[in-house]
Amino acid sequence: MIHYQLRCADAHEFDGWFKDSGNFERQAKRGLIACPICANTHVDRALMAPRLRTKTRVIDHETQAEAPTVPAPAPVQAAGGAMPDQLRAMLHKLRAEVETKCDYVGDQFASEARKIHNGDAEPRGIYGETTDDEAEALAEDGIEVALIPWLPRADS
Repeated sequence: MIHYQLRCADAHEFDGWFKDSGNFERQAKRGLIACPICANTHVDRALMAPRLRTKTRVIDHETQAEAPTVPAPAPVQAAGGAMPDQLRAMLHKLRAEVETKCDYVGDQFASEARKIHNGDAEPRGIYGETTDDEAEALAEDGIEVALIPWLPRADS
């Protein structure tokens, strides 16, 4: 996986993780990467300070401090800091709407989306899991898919 610092045409910066640089280029070219602040799909890589790995440590050249060699998972955040409560509430509401009004198809998302698109299954909203490559292939075939930030349920 590759980590990029990204910037939209409105100068908002955010992080992105990609399988490789080609994967980023293909997704950006097709407008599949959107700014989490303004939804602008004109996204480029921003300048990043390098992190160099030595045999025993990682050095962050922005701070000149040692960074952990195995990064801990970060809490859910919005670009620029902790996620605002209003945004968190909206994402919880979105999750509740999707779970109420759409069918969960699990890891069969890509195949079920194709069946619906081809008229082999009843048209309906679905959600589930798929790989980046499968999502990209769906988009290339004109099948609309969206990645939704999926927060843990508010009641759990």
